[in-house]
Amino acid sequence: MRGIDIARSLNISTSALRHYESWGLVPRIERSASGYRIYTREHEAYFQCIRALIPGFGMELVRRIMPLVQQGKRLDALWLLNRAQVHLHAEKETVQRTVEMLGLQALHEPSLRRGKSAYTIGEAAEEAKVSASAIRHWEKEGLIRPERRPDNGYRIYRPSDIRKLLVIRTVQRVVYSLDVVREVLSELDNHDVAQAKEMAMQSLHYLDGALVEQMRGIACLQTLLDSAREEEGQQE
Repeated sequence: MRGIDIARSLNISTSALRHYESWGLVPRIERSASGYRIYTREHEAYFQCIRALIPGFGMELVRRIMPLVQQGKRLDALWLLNRAQVHLHAEKETVQRTVEMLGLQALHEPSLRRGKSAYTIGEAAEEAKVSASAIRHWEKEGLIRPERRPDNGYRIYRPSDIRKLLVIRTVQRVVYSLDVVREVLSELDNHDVAQAKEMAMQSLHYLDGALVEQMRGIACLQTLLDSAREEEGQQE
């Protein structure tokens, strides 16, 4: 098979194929006497699998998965994908929680797991499912302004602050512009939740799409694994 034909079928460049090869994502590719790469159906299946996995799982994880597949560590590869799916599910739950908190009653009495009136930065990070460093960055950008304890200067996060953290992380999944985030938060302060709700729903739709892409990638990987298992059975 020619590399150009594989690349065209996947709508990528031949240089992308060479990158995947150099990263060790496909089995060893032999060379002809004249130095041309000799691609097989197996290589084509690996390239197809790589392209199918990228939309739902990202290249970083794919670069961990495909070498495991070649090494015969199929369960290790599948568990890594499962972990990514667990993360996606947790992300959807958090965004769904944000949508629910944007209800009129939740604006005044947001429901939090700990049910406290004041939170440390670590507790706030856990509630909003973000890192403490992300919270500090958003504070530096003026997106959130927590109170400070008068005795030691430590930050105090109120339930309304945590609601803002949830909104920020949800909006930033849809848009990267901090100016848009500021606009949404300003409207939220004035009890106008329309734009925040719209972006939260867009985020949910994005996550639904990511789930579909993940399932497509897993289906392609399972086909590759089944083919490899059949070949192994024929060789025994």
